[in-house]
Amino acid sequence: MVRRGIRNDDVTGVGRDEDLTTLATALGWIQAGHGVAIATVITTWGSAPRREGSHLAIRADGLFEGSVSGGCVEADVILAAQDMISAQAGHAVLDYGVADTVAWTAGLACGGRISILVQRLAADALPPALVADVLAATAAGQMATISSDPATGRAVAGEVGPFVRRYPPPRRLFIIGAVHIAQALVPLADGLGVVPTVIDPRGLFAADARFAGLDLDRRWPDEALEAVLNPASAVVALTHDPKIDDVALAAALRSPAYYIAALGSRKNHAGRLERLAAQGFGPDDLARIHGPAGLAIGATGPAEIALSIAAQMTAAWRNALTP
Repeated sequence: MVRRGIRNDDVTGVGRDEDLTTLATALGWIQAGHGVAIATVITTWGSAPRREGSHLAIRADGLFEGSVSGGCVEADVILAAQDMISAQAGHAVLDYGVADTVAWTAGLACGGRISILVQRLAADALPPALVADVLAATAAGQMATISSDPATGRAVAGEVGPFVRRYPPPRRLFIIGAVHIAQALVPLADGLGVVPTVIDPRGLFAADARFAGLDLDRRWPDEALEAVLNPASAVVALTHDPKIDDVALAAALRSPAYYIAALGSRKNHAGRLERLAAQGFGPDDLARIHGPAGLAIGATGPAEIALSIAAQMTAAWRNALTP
């Protein structure tokens, strides 16, 4: 374990729902009167097991939530955090690499290195009010940002510090058409931490029994999508019916949605683009639509097509987060 600084150009763009959940848990603990620290991956080298920005929340009694290394060095980080909470110290920077005895014993044999900033959830380090602001902003569909200085352990709002952690709002996927592919895509989205909504005004398709446990939106897409799309939204049109798909795509193109896609052949997609162009959308707008939807993996059948869409949506999300 060593203390170190951080390069001035280290800026993370990772914003995953699991980390927001970790912050929410930590805030609940501090509000219940527990001592709490937050560990954050601030630098990675090589095949490190977790991305920059990943969080681990540690309570004074050792209870924890989240992960900074997939289990490799969590035990050591938790002990260091407990010592910090007990001493009411503000922060520490911990380095682990494949050659470190602690990391090797813990299982960090992947050839990577990680640097972790541990901050007490307190006014003189990572203020609880700042965490509450992040959770409130993302819940409202807005981007939030925290900057931390590893030299002092202090965190403030905005992109003003050596280490910047962006928190996009939770991702949502709006699936247009309660079809077989939608049935396969919903659990994939759930597994990726993306909240799915299936929109279909056709009562025959939008039957509750076909999507057990999921609330279906039976409004027309323009009404269902009004004022809900943000930079963490994805829209996928699957009905093959221009009366429904085109309306959804037009609403998506008027929004900052990071992923827009539509099912259909290249010929059908060309016709779709002509119809949307006639509505006033320009070449740059139309280029945002992935059509046919999904990565070219030779998919056949609903499950494989859904997989190709989920993969393309994930790639688009990572690209959207690149500064």
